[in-house]
Amino acid sequence: MTHTKALYRITEAMMLLSIGRTTLYQELRAGRLASVGHGRARRIPATAIDAYLALLEQEATRGRLAA
Repeated sequence: MTHTKALYRITEAMMLLSIGRTTLYQELRAGRLASVGHGRARRIPATAIDAYLALLEQEATRGRLAA
């Protein structure tokens, strides 16, 4: 994915990933999606979004191979 920013706000990451706020925070808590502190706010690095998408693709591939 080509990114225009290095860090995304939570709402921007939700839109990029097509997931809701609850799911995004669950993935953050589970360690499946990384974030960084930026002042009092959380930001999602573009590299973390790419890594998360790669993780989802790996899981989908493993699921197809197991079926």
